[in-house]
Amino acid sequence: MSVDFDLLEKICEIPGAPGFEDNIRSFLAEHLEPYADEMKTDGIGNLILRKKGGKRRVMAAAHMDEIGLIVTGIDKNGFIRFHTLGGFDAKSLLNQRVLVHGSETIEGIIGGKAPHLQTDEEKKRTPKTTDLFIDCGLSEEQITQLVKPGCAVTRYQKLHQFGDMISTKSLDNRISVYILAEAFKRASYTKSDFYAVFTVQEEVGLRGARVAAQSVQPEIGIALDVTLANDLPGADTHQRITELGAGTAIKVMDGSVICTPALVHFLENLAKSNDISNQREILTAGGTDTAALQYLTGVGAQVSCISTPTRYLHTTVETCHRADVEAGIELMTRIIEEIHTYS
Repeated sequence: MSVDFDLLEKICEIPGAPGFEDNIRSFLAEHLEPYADEMKTDGIGNLILRKKGGKRRVMAAAHMDEIGLIVTGIDKNGFIRFHTLGGFDAKSLLNQRVLVHGSETIEGIIGGKAPHLQTDEEKKRTPKTTDLFIDCGLSEEQITQLVKPGCAVTRYQKLHQFGDMISTKSLDNRISVYILAEAFKRASYTKSDFYAVFTVQEEVGLRGARVAAQSVQPEIGIALDVTLANDLPGADTHQRITELGAGTAIKVMDGSVICTPALVHFLENLAKSNDISNQREILTAGGTDTAALQYLTGVGAQVSCISTPTRYLHTTVETCHRADVEAGIELMTRIIEEIHTYS
């Protein structure tokens, strides 16, 4: 099994800020419709695909949205002011290229006060997003013809491969979108009523997954997301959470959920019996769609998450290991085929 880099590149580069997932949803719908028994889009924008095979309802969820920005105004010199959609460290935004999605999509650069002009106090403090602006190289008159308050902004970065690594913006969570899509295509059968859901607005509060879970009412929920690989200089072994190249990660807990122990063991045994490299994920902060699958369905689903270890999260150089991606696809494929044996 190998990574289809052409497909992954498309999935990563299609824009889809929270609430603005139309383009990535349309692409996935066209790509995956031949493999689904049913397909629909719900009112909030989730793409829901179904494979029929049995009575037990199983839902896998990977969020389509990427952290982004939204235009709040344009000043008299043509510079765009913005608000964040999702969690950002303002330092990671400064001097980055972006795409502003107005009546036309135009390129811009996020700028701030030059270090030469900063006071000693300003140099010491972390910049705020309110200190930053987007420069599209256009006058106020020109920019207001193309961009209005409420337009989405996404980061601009190509997918790169170096060594065994894959790096680009929005691996959170497009790498999981890719993994679920590939597994959905490759699974040769299922004996469950299996739903692959590509959710919206995860980065601003797990909103899409909550709606989809209420609709599907799954007995078993498997989220797919990235997780922190803190396998970097200065981190002791117990601080690493996950390591690149050590396999796909099976979530035990994060800041929003404690996964079902029996399901965690089942996934680990499934990986072992199929010789799929894996590791445990224990993350004491943060949250994913896993929580939305567990306690907002009305039935209290049994849950875990297939996580892809990733360095430099919420930057334009998020980085994962090709072998971990391949392991994630293999495990998710086996889940679709064998989850009916879980008891």
